[in-house]
Amino acid sequence: MLSPTLTARLDDFRKQETTASIRVVLADKQPIYRMGMKKIFAVEDDIRVVAEAEILSNLSDALERYPTGVVLLESHIITGAKEAIPDLLHRFPELKLIIQVDETSEAMMVDLYRQGVRGVITRSISAELLVRCVRRISAGETWINNQSLGWLLEAYRSGKHNPTDRRAPLNLSAKQLAIVGCIMRAMRNKEIAYQTGTTEQVIKNSLRKIYEKLGVSDRLELALYALHDQTLKSSLEEYEREVPTPQTRQQLGTD
Repeated sequence: MLSPTLTARLDDFRKQETTASIRVVLADKQPIYRMGMKKIFAVEDDIRVVAEAEILSNLSDALERYPTGVVLLESHIITGAKEAIPDLLHRFPELKLIIQVDETSEAMMVDLYRQGVRGVITRSISAELLVRCVRRISAGETWINNQSLGWLLEAYRSGKHNPTDRRAPLNLSAKQLAIVGCIMRAMRNKEIAYQTGTTEQVIKNSLRKIYEKLGVSDRLELALYALHDQTLKSSLEEYEREVPTPQTRQQLGTD
């Protein structure tokens, strides 16, 4: 029979396991890689691996249980499944996808970020960077290196990024323009909510509407779109002139 002290400690460990702030699903064909990543995350008190998958159907089953976690997805699992990423993000809109690749290329990186993944990493990433990547993406950020950012900017300049269903003309409300302006300043949802006097959930709902209106898939695409679309840039500049203070913005209400 366990002593009361040991029982209490075990209860504390169980609570830490169930309340870990970042839940990770590992989707990788190779067990050795999954084992390695589990060892990396095992020493972090805020990250917990909650499920593993070897094939795409297993991943879908896991996400039915954990639809809002971070997924480390090996690229070979979705080879030949062209709609795999859009389908996963449509079914699980709160999902945060990190794609693991053997090596990067411009066309692949642009396509993956355009589809809505939050980060692309190589197999050779260090343990420290992997943990940092998962934490940042869990917090709502995008993980991208300078080379990939350069590729994306070039794709936007050349017009290769334009989806066929982009909507026109631009028709964003004052509240939505305020949110876009905050995104351009790399603010998180919590910070945007405070800035605009609303809640994080309202910000998330508004972002979905903005993405739909502009035909973009995530914060990175939205920021790049705003950098290069003259109509949106003009609207943002006009909004900043008309609504210059946070106090005024808090009076805008919700969309």
